[in-house]
Amino acid sequence: MRVLLDTNIIIYREANKPPRQEIGILFRWLDQLHHQKCIHPKTIEEIRRHKDQSVVSAFEAKITNYHQLKTLAPENTSVSSIRAKYDRNDNDSIDTDILNEVFCKRVDSLITEDRKIHKKASELGILERVFTIDSFLEKVTAENPDLSDYKVLSVKKELFGNLNLRDTFFDSFRENYKEFDDWFNRKSDEIAYICTSETDEIVAFLYVKIEERNECYSDIVPAFTPAKRLKIGTFKVISNGYKLGERFLKIVFDNAFRFSVEEIYVTLFSYTLEQSRLIELLCDWGFEKYGVKQTDNGEEVVLLRNFRPYVNVSNPCESYPYLSSDSRKFLVPIYPEYHTELFPDSILRTESPNDFIENKPNRNAISKVYISRSFERDLKVGDIVVFYRTASGGSAYYTSVTTTIGVVQSSVTNINSEEEFVELCRKRSVFSDNELRKYWNWRTNNRPFVVNFLYVYSFPKRMNLKSLIDTGVIQSTEAVPRGFAQISDEQFNRILEGSEADGRIIID
Repeated sequence: MRVLLDTNIIIYREANKPPRQEIGILFRWLDQLHHQKCIHPKTIEEIRRHKDQSVVSAFEAKITNYHQLKTLAPENTSVSSIRAKYDRNDNDSIDTDILNEVFCKRVDSLITEDRKIHKKASELGILERVFTIDSFLEKVTAENPDLSDYKVLSVKKELFGNLNLRDTFFDSFRENYKEFDDWFNRKSDEIAYICTSETDEIVAFLYVKIEERNECYSDIVPAFTPAKRLKIGTFKVISNGYKLGERFLKIVFDNAFRFSVEEIYVTLFSYTLEQSRLIELLCDWGFEKYGVKQTDNGEEVVLLRNFRPYVNVSNPCESYPYLSSDSRKFLVPIYPEYHTELFPDSILRTESPNDFIENKPNRNAISKVYISRSFERDLKVGDIVVFYRTASGGSAYYTSVTTTIGVVQSSVTNINSEEEFVELCRKRSVFSDNELRKYWNWRTNNRPFVVNFLYVYSFPKRMNLKSLIDTGVIQSTEAVPRGFAQISDEQFNRILEGSEADGRIIID
């Protein structure tokens, strides 16, 4: 397979000595899978013009490690229309030159962190072949689980004082903040969220704190108005194909919801690819660039996320985890063998947490996929879905339970091939590629469809089938849902009440 690497990926690798850990993981996968690392002639020209001569020298010394494209495809008319629509400078033009090679299939795929390139690729209909570092690692990890030598363990809370400050994971913080070690030591009795590898290396770290309305923000411009806020004090995730960024964002939102904050914010530098990637992730989930913060280390960008209760029905990520009471509600079954794989936070008391450590992308992600052959296929963005875990042995009357709420992001019913189906499901599904292929071919006269949804809330208390029948949510044992079954507002409210759910997630 020929994989084209964008300029930012090459510079990111050659500008760091040693390279950032995720870049090492990326290039190790490329070598392990014997993918050809391709480079566009325009990329070579760009790097040779780079202002940092150490980057240029490092690249020139290693240029033979990359395959230089010897010929370029004639520009397709569709690419020309994208060029006319988006290109405003030389960098934009070079990006389109690179995309043309993907569109014309001179290369199999492209890895880039440039969101504008991804937007162009989406309009050209080739987004499935254009990857970020994260999405590429997720893909190859899912496709080649036996080759993955980078297992991660579940998230846990740990005191700062019990962590190894000299772990290389913290080197990037030290580079940006000269007082980092002193700050870290002052936090010795405070809690951080961490995730480690099997060799006890830290691969993700999160620290959050609650700030009351009287907090001073004199160093932020423009100044914050008084509000209760959650500050993301430290947030770093090494890209490794396990969706840890989303897992840690879920922790951020859970804390913000628990403490009823009005806003969430973070300040960070934006001049490295690592930091730019974090900014893009946060912006995907409703954060916006608010202003700047002046520090002894330089100017940081301030990202702010409104967390006051509201719902953006057309983009649930922006108002996550809130749901609209006006949305349609559905009850849908999920088999026990897939339930906790997809919803590790909804684990039942009869299951062992050790069997469900978050070491697969589908377990860590907020964004998930449900595969169905339901007669009801008209799912819309913003629809609310209640997941009903079917019987797990014993009487269904007592072991079938409602456990989880999700909100629909999109529904894909027009799927043209087995390969397209696997591609759509791979990153978010509990199924392996082989299981997906079997599922696609199981009933050729009733092909499955895909519902992309956000995992929102796990019920504190489960309602079993008996309770659902007693309260009128389900009429009888013969009426349990076989696919997506729409329920009334009254039935939905009975589930919330019987599950002792926090009513703040539903916005009137």
